[in-house]
Amino acid sequence: MTYPTIDQKYHTVLYKNTFYFYNEKFEEKYESHVNSIKETLLVFKNEIENKGLNKAQLEYLIYEKENGLKALLALTGFSNESFNRLITVIRLVDDPELTKLVFKNKWSKRENSAGISEWSTSKIQKFINTNEYFRKGIVNIFFEGASIPYLANAIPLFELKKLGISKLNFEIPSMIDTLIRCKEKGSYSGNKNNNPETLIENLLNLLEIPFEKGDLGELIKNAPDKKRKMDFVIPNKKDPRIIVESSFLVTTSSGQGDKSKTEISINSLIKEHYPKAIFIGFVDGIGWYVRKGDLKRMIACYEDVFTFHKDELERFEKLLTKMFKK
Repeated sequence: MTYPTIDQKYHTVLYKNTFYFYNEKFEEKYESHVNSIKETLLVFKNEIENKGLNKAQLEYLIYEKENGLKALLALTGFSNESFNRLITVIRLVDDPELTKLVFKNKWSKRENSAGISEWSTSKIQKFINTNEYFRKGIVNIFFEGASIPYLANAIPLFELKKLGISKLNFEIPSMIDTLIRCKEKGSYSGNKNNNPETLIENLLNLLEIPFEKGDLGELIKNAPDKKRKMDFVIPNKKDPRIIVESSFLVTTSSGQGDKSKTEISINSLIKEHYPKAIFIGFVDGIGWYVRKGDLKRMIACYEDVFTFHKDELERFEKLLTKMFKK
């Protein structure tokens, strides 16, 4: 069998490119889904204009309407995943004011926080349909959640601003705010200044401890297919004493399992080629909290593990001081 040349394959990809794949039947079906959510919101808006906004209307929306919860999330700018994270936080936290607001004692069984797994969107909807107090608690979160001190301190302002009566009232400035936040979400998440690694960098600079980033020379020479860029090599790549990898995850993904496998491999290489260095991980974020299996494999890769909690940063500072400030 004769196969096409590189030029022929190159020509195929360039000149037979579909640019955007789409399945017409799927597009039509999904467009119906989008229209259904839109119509649900328009009916809700009309109800508010005629009768004024109240909690009973919002409860009716998420309980009686098939796409009511999806419509509410669209109105406020929440992704399904962000909303699921918020529910996880509510289940985890033992804050009196928050507990009272969401009627937590009426619907939440006492759970071992270490064993809590995240609820799917379908499970949350099922709970909305079957538990009146959970349903009322969800409504209260959208009405008053931003006023709860714990949430105001724990949730990034970018997300906290999605809660509030102005969003539910379809006020034009709030609608514009939602559009902007949806559009800027990627840029917000990817901005260097929003990366918790800056806390490590700032601490090292404050202590005047030198560091480098990137590939380690011995790994480039001996394991070029397995090496990876290191987040922090302290004090330098030539003679590292601490090697730090940072993984802060707000979302979850199947790639978390692959990441833990990669770190196990890196740990072995560091032990082989840099036996005097210790390998440390900053592993944090609710994305790891709800993936316990991947988390256990991940932390097994490191000599020690820290989070970005104030206490843990102080513990890391003590380690640095002990090793470099004698």
